[in-house]
Amino acid sequence: MKKLDDTAILLRFKNGDTSAFQEIVLAYQDSIFNLCAYMIGDPVNAEDVAQDVFLKAYQNLKAFKPNASIYTWLYRIAINTCIDYKRKVSFESVFKHQQHDEDIIANEPSGDPSPESIYGSKQTAAALKKALGKLSRKLKSVIVMKEIEGLSYEEIADTLEISIGTVKSRISRAREELKELMKGFNL
Repeated sequence: MKKLDDTAILLRFKNGDTSAFQEIVLAYQDSIFNLCAYMIGDPVNAEDVAQDVFLKAYQNLKAFKPNASIYTWLYRIAINTCIDYKRKVSFESVFKHQQHDEDIIANEPSGDPSPESIYGSKQTAAALKKALGKLSRKLKSVIVMKEIEGLSYEEIADTLEISIGTVKSRISRAREELKELMKGFNL
């Protein structure tokens, strides 16, 4: 991910340079999409949600006050947009879509994976996806941001506007709940 000079980007955008927003999109689109995909559980709908995130950001960028970085501000918008999306969609329909075999195979180490390892990976991914879906929004958002997106405790705290202690506590609870939920699957 490319680090942007937030102050310079904001100044350019506020002075009418719309290409400044394009730089923001190019720098953060992959991270925002990945976050949305994990939060929603469906890559197709995650694309739409990620577009909504950038639309909301574009509409509100002139009012943005740089007490946080653009990066954490976008993450906050993404988390809230994902929560709004999930409120509109029933739990069952979100997790109906199964991950494609190509996605599982692409995540295998180099070399030809055995049919058993492909099946095992597919089963584990499906179980993890279901287990993530059973976590509360608060726990799911912090575990996705930490373990999947690789954000630091500080970045998560800034993004969600909570203390670092709360972040650590939620991550710990999320890991414990995931461990218990995964025991229910015969892997």
